[in-house]
This record gives sequence, C-alpha cells and structure tokens, in this order.
Amino acid sequence: MVELDIAAIRAHLAANNGLKGLDVLRPADMARAVELFRRDGFVVIADVLNPEQTDFLKRGCDEVAAEILALDTARNGNRGSHRYSFGGSSLTRSQLHRPEWQMMLEVPFVDDLVSAIFGSPHYALRAASGDFCLPGALGYQPLHSDVGDWRSTEQSPFSAFVDPRGQMTVRDLPCPYVCVNFLPQDITPLNGPTRQIAGTQHSRAPIPTLEDEPEWMRLSTVCPAPAGAIMVRDVRAWHGGTPNVSDEMRAIPNLEFYAPWFHEPIVPGIGFAEHKQLSSRAQYLSRFCVADSGAPLVTGATLWAP
Repeated sequence: MVELDIAAIRAHLAANNGLKGLDVLRPADMARAVELFRRDGFVVIADVLNPEQTDFLKRGCDEVAAEILALDTARNGNRGSHRYSFGGSSLTRSQLHRPEWQMMLEVPFVDDLVSAIFGSPHYALRAASGDFCLPGALGYQPLHSDVGDWRSTEQSPFSAFVDPRGQMTVRDLPCPYVCVNFLPQDITPLNGPTRQIAGTQHSRAPIPTLEDEPEWMRLSTVCPAPAGAIMVRDVRAWHGGTPNVSDEMRAIPNLEFYAPWFHEPIVPGIGFAEHKQLSSRAQYLSRFCVADSGAPLVTGATLWAP
C-alpha cells in the first residue's frame, strides 16, 4: 500500500510540480536578478559555481550528512521526518568551519549580487547552514518565514524588529536578511524542491496551515534548477519543504547575510586561526562569526544544536 502511495505522489509531482515560467538567469543578468528578487522574494541564477566547485560542495554535503545520519538511524530528522538542518545539526549552529562552506563565501558573483540587493558592500554573514532531505521525506513542511517581529526574550533571543507605535512590521522594511542557497545537484520536481510563494515577503496576511494551504501553493516549487546554480531568498517570503520521492538526497547548503543596518545575535562558527586563512573580503563578511582568539571552537554533529 505504501508503494502505491509513493508511486501516486511521484506521478502527481512529475506531472504538476514546479513554478510555471520559472526564470533561471545567468550571472550576466545582475540587474534582472535584483529586480526579480525584489518582486518575488527569490531568484535563481545558474552557472555560479563551476563543475569542480559543485563537485567539491556535493562531497562536503555528503560527508556532513553522513555524520548527522549516524546519530539518527530511525531518520526522524530535526526538521521533520527525513529532513535535517545543516546548522541545526552542528554544535556551532553553522558549518563555517568546513572548507566547502568557506568556498561559498569566496565566490565573487555572490558578493556582488548581495551587495547590489542591499545597496552596500557592508553587510555581514549570519551563519553558514542550509538543509537536506532524504528519499522518504514524504510530507510537506509547513509554510513559514525565517524572520518575524519582536518576541519576548523568554521565547527567543532573536527579537528582529519592534515599532513601539505599533504601525510598522519587519515586512514594511527593505530586505533585512538574505539567504543564498547553493545547489550541489539538480533540483527536480521529485527530489524535494523548496516551495516559494512569490511576493509574500511584504504580506501581512496569516500564513496558511498545511490543512488550509491550497494545492497551487504546494506545487509552487523552485524547479527545475541546475547544479551549480544559486537560489537567493528574502527570508520573509513564505516557503517550505516538499516531498523527496527521488532516489537521492537533496541538499541546499546556504550562506545567510544580514543587511548593514540589521543585526541579531550571532553564534561563532569559525575559529580565530582558521578565520585568518580566509581572504580579506571573506574575513570582513564573517567578522561577527569568528571565535575569540583564546576561545577554542568545539565543532561536531548533533541532532539538536544548543
């Protein structure tokens, strides 16, 4: 019976999944990329990583995933069944200590694009994270946004934004927080593409629950997209994970950046000596992510990051 259900899901997604008319740009389309990002809350650009970089990143994701999966033989996940956060599975809440994530920080086009989005080169790295899902991730992750308005410190140390007049929300501001996902493999209708609801980065409407979400939203996935591409997201936009009914893991490692005028608590993700080995630009971007010179950085896999 389970096999029949999976076959039906696979057939439905193969026939219907994916944003119609998805515009996959090239690095030469910088101005258009900024335009689409501001309109839709996300944009996809192909050919950002070369084949060697893409392969290097894929092997790194596979190694990190193997360490995490060794702790979870039941595949319960930490973002739902068969779903895992790279950051949420690290003792530092980041993978910046890994050379593959450091490589992503050294890609000039990404720096140029994020600078253009923020209108300034003086932005800062928040974390180096991302997620992966395995075959067998059959459910949908609820739609959500990665940044919100003020909550009490008892609920979260991440307060984001508060207008004491009660007139503005974080959604009325320019983009405060950008996530750049790198694609070490093709993203297809079957391997768990992220669904993005275009234009919701400024919406004050309630995010629908899984029970209330219309079918068109479930199929509003960012695919197909080729390995070596990046997906750049305004984290306020509604998004969520989808079923992986392929035969392989789907990984989307990321770099997360704060606008020059926005800041929340940042956990160190790279040791002091290792930080000095980065380029001067990468050192500047990760200036809030480095451990103190006398503080050893304890890294390793965990299912639930502290």
